[in-house]
Formats: sequence, structure tokens, C-alpha cells
Amino acid sequence: MSKSFLDKLKDIVTDEQVLTAHSELIPYESDGLTAFKALPRAVVLPNKQSEVISIVRLCHEHSVPFVARGSGTSLSGGSLPNERGIVIGLNRLNSILDLNIEERYAVVECGVINNDVSEASKHYGLHYAPDPSSQLVCTIGGNVAFNSGGAHCLKHGMTSNHVLGIKAVLPDGTVVQIGGHSLDSVGPDLVGLFVGSEGLFGIALEIILRLVPMPEGFRTLLAAYPSMEQAGDAVSSIIDAGLLPTAMEIMDNLTIKAVEATVHAGYPTDAGAVLIVELEGEIVEIEEEFKCLRKIIYESGAYNVTSANNQNERALIWKGRKGAFGALGKISPAYIVQDGVVPRSQLGSALAEIDSLSEKYGIRVANVFHAGDGNLHPNVLFNNSDEEMLEKAELLASEIVQMCIRRGGVITGEHGVGMEKREFMNDMFSDKDMDQMLILTDIIDPHQIANNDKVFSRSRVPGI
Repeated sequence: MSKSFLDKLKDIVTDEQVLTAHSELIPYESDGLTAFKALPRAVVLPNKQSEVISIVRLCHEHSVPFVARGSGTSLSGGSLPNERGIVIGLNRLNSILDLNIEERYAVVECGVINNDVSEASKHYGLHYAPDPSSQLVCTIGGNVAFNSGGAHCLKHGMTSNHVLGIKAVLPDGTVVQIGGHSLDSVGPDLVGLFVGSEGLFGIALEIILRLVPMPEGFRTLLAAYPSMEQAGDAVSSIIDAGLLPTAMEIMDNLTIKAVEATVHAGYPTDAGAVLIVELEGEIVEIEEEFKCLRKIIYESGAYNVTSANNQNERALIWKGRKGAFGALGKISPAYIVQDGVVPRSQLGSALAEIDSLSEKYGIRVANVFHAGDGNLHPNVLFNNSDEEMLEKAELLASEIVQMCIRRGGVITGEHGVGMEKREFMNDMFSDKDMDQMLILTDIIDPHQIANNDKVFSRSRVPGI
């Protein structure tokens, strides 16, 4: 990167907005997946959309790679810097530009925190449904990049189900508006194409989000089981009974103990697993469903069942689940969070296989996951100061991904491919599918500067 490029960068923003000192770059060397680290040549912190657009155009003109970054909560290395390029930090673009209560949508900038959208709209009886565990810090722009889900995605769906329109700057600096303010659209689903593209198609500057009414009521239940298998079987029984909970989450004993050591949510530490089930909707309806749910839970072998009687008790149950990933830091200096998906019918046997792999490698695995849609989050715990242990942890994590593919699942449910899973793309997709994806990214980003080397390994070119 030439001095002239940095000088032109400083012409777009102030000198204070361009970070180049080693100590200033260190906080940006990795995201939530700390196994991958790299220092960018510079970090630029734009204050407004016009600065982002000018920065992207400058990068295109000089063929300088850029990585867009929000809060850095990605767990797949998705916002890992390019050593030859820059990081564009987007947290300062944090305005909620419009809150349309009648038509139930919000227009937000990419740096707006996920939870802030619901906080801004809750006074009107509305909220933004996708709720990743990191929702108190993660940005909407990052959620769009990775099509984030959350505990309540079983009923409400992923980010893609709640994005109506996007104003984006493409890698060549072209500004486009796709989608609109309505659920109905004409022509190709370009919003669906952009959401989940992991930064390969440029930067979402403004996002139009669908808001949904707050439910009239909730019923939240925490059930303790002697084993993970029994908890998994209970999930199948609930679905087979025709119930569609908003959320169904499972945590194993290792995770329970970590959570109780930090969050003190009241989970029974002797349980082999706990299952959280939540119903929402009209009170009359959910009270009937809750009777059915409790019957299924007791018949499935739960030995300790707790129901939240008020909002505080409900919040405490969810505080434990939302704090699970952070709590694991209490019992391990480092861990790899996997994100594979298996068919719900395969849950029990998949968890048993993960246990076998844990024994094979002599490495502990803490399981916490979205049981309703089979989205596994095995946390491979290891000591990152031991190189041999890191290699074994990565091998174990790789075997879990391959297991998901073999069982008819997919390599990621919501964390994205990023750096971590790109080697498995060829196992997941045919050569023809891969060719089409690479051709599309090359059309949109011919210079290959937008989050280069993520998702795809560029050692492969279309048709080869």
C-alpha cells in the first residue's frame, strides 16, 4: 500500500480517523475466532455514509483489499483483516433513521446495535425478532452479512426473513438500492442474494428492517434431563405433537456449570442437559399449548421442571442461555465454536458422535445449541498456548463439520463460512454450484477486493 493511497484516504476523512500505529491496529487483528489473526495496513473509521462510499471507490481505484467490520463478533473469521489492505470500521454509522410504526419497519445504518432496534420500537408494541446471543453488541450490518439467527429463529426465522431493503455500496463504488419498504417485491430476490454474502458484495449502508408486534404473552420452561439424548428426544416429541415453540435450546452439563459459575441463572448443575422451551402468542392460546408442553416434558423423562412465573424469571432463564458462550471462558482459555446443522431427527446420534470425537482427541466439548432446527454449537475447548493442542482442536472441529455434511446437514447455520469453513465448501457443493458462485462474485467484484479470501479459496477458478 503506497503512501499516496494513505494520503488520499486522509483527504476523505481526518487524520484521526485513520489508524496506522501497531498499537492501534492490534484490536482489529481478529474477530471472535481468535485462532486466525492478521494486522491490516490501516484501519479507517468513517463518520458518515458518504465517507464509506468514497473509501470504497478509492480502494477500487487502487485495487486495495478492504474488510468491513462492525463489532467484530463474527465466530468464523469473517472480519479477519487482509494484511495487504484496510479495515473499514462501521460502528460510527449508528443512527436509526426512521421508525415507521404504521407500516412496521425501521430504517437503520449498518452500525446500529441489534438490541437497540427493539429498544427503540418496544414503546410502540413492536420489536426486531432476530436475536443472536451477541445482540447487545453485534451490529445490524454484521447480522446482514452473516444472515444471523438467534434463539428465537425457530419460529421467527433468520435475518433474511426480516430485511426488506438495502442501500449498499458495491466493491466498485456503485451505490445501489435493492428491495423496498414492503414484503412484496418484483423480480429477482436481490435482498436475499445480498443477505448472507459475508461482505463479498460490498457494504450495506442502510437497512430497512421489518418490525413485528410484541406477543401478548410468553410461557417459558426450563427442564433438566439426566442425559443429552433424552433432551434431544424431547425436542422431537414436542414437534411431533404439533407444537411450534418460539425457541428450543439445549445446554450440556459442562455448559451448565460454566453458566452457573458466572451468570447464576439457577440451572441444576447435576443435570446431564437442560432444555429451554418458550411459547409466545395470545394468552388463551399459549396457556392451552403450555399444558400440552408440560405433559410432553414430564413424559420425556425430565426430573426437574421450572416455569417462569414473571418477566424477571423469564429474563433470568434467558440470561443464562445468552451468556453461555462468554461463560465458557471461565473453564477454558480458548475455544472454537462450531456451527454445523443436522436434520432434527439426527440430533441424538450426532451428539453421541461428538462425544466420541471428544474422547478420541482427549479434548472437552461443551454443547449449547438451537435444538429446534438442529443448529449445533459444539464448543471445542483447548489451551491456545499449546500448539499441538490447537492442531488437535482444529482437527476435532473439522470432523464435526464433516459429520454434519455426512448426515445431510450443512456446514453453517448462522455464523458463516468466513475463513474457518472455506475448505469444506467443495464438500458441500458441486463443482457446478461452486463455479456459479465464483462467477457471480467475480462479476460484482472483478478486482476481488471486498473481503477477499473469505468463503472461497481463490486457488480455485471457475471451470477448474
